[in-house]
Amino acid sequence: MTFKAIATPTKTKEILNKYGFSFKKSLGQNFIIDVNILKNIIEAAGVSKDTAVIEIGPGIGALTEQLARHSKQVIAFEIDQRLTPILEDTLKDYANLSIVYQDVLKADVEQIVRTYFSNQHDIKVVANLPYYVTTPILMKLLMERLPISSITVMIQKEVADRMAAKPNTKSYGSLSIAVQYFTEATVALYVPKTVFMPQPNVDSAVLHLSQRETPLVEVADEAFFFDLVQAAFAQRRKTLRNNLSRYFAENFTKAEIEVRLKRAGIDGTRRGESLSIQEFADLANVFYKR
Repeated sequence: MTFKAIATPTKTKEILNKYGFSFKKSLGQNFIIDVNILKNIIEAAGVSKDTAVIEIGPGIGALTEQLARHSKQVIAFEIDQRLTPILEDTLKDYANLSIVYQDVLKADVEQIVRTYFSNQHDIKVVANLPYYVTTPILMKLLMERLPISSITVMIQKEVADRMAAKPNTKSYGSLSIAVQYFTEATVALYVPKTVFMPQPNVDSAVLHLSQRETPLVEVADEAFFFDLVQAAFAQRRKTLRNNLSRYFAENFTKAEIEVRLKRAGIDGTRRGESLSIQEFADLANVFYKR
């Protein structure tokens, strides 16, 4: 039997017409119609026959079938129940695949991973994520400290650039620091809007996040560290001193803030975008200890 991939314009239209499926803009549904892009994603993720994969948002199964063909096992989270009959049809030949019809943001992902992947050692996340929930999904996966080695996702180009950005660049901000605290972030490839149906309004990128064994820096309190980082970028054009004075208005006088900046060895006239993650950690640890 000749294998016909789902990810072609003709096959995708055929499936959509067969089931009378209409895209829901509110769910950010943009299906990939280019098999080469899917192969590039799988290559960037380092998927092999020893890999167990978590997918989020399988759609009609274009990436899912390629993952099932190249990996050991796949579980895919799908929020749209309307896709149930389609996925049961398009993916019926793959015994190594399970679809979980739950919102991944509300799901107990750790429990599901334990149930499905109890004997798997190499677990990766690979997905074409809905753009409107990219950041909440990625932060949930990272904050829950799941036993995954990497995350490789198709997301909006601008967001991928922000997550992988380095200090002293326009894209660098609190999101860069939050992601890089947990992972090593690289943009694997950029993807034009033409490879999707329907076409989104923005270009996309494949972001690869390699999980660190321990966070990049040591902080006294993680939540406080992230809060301080966000405060430092609250108004990008303002100096660190101004942003922190505003944030800590009820806790410290301006003089006390100045003392702590000096103790951390950081010039208060700098802007947040110029600080490395280590400098933010030093700053947070000084302020946390009061």
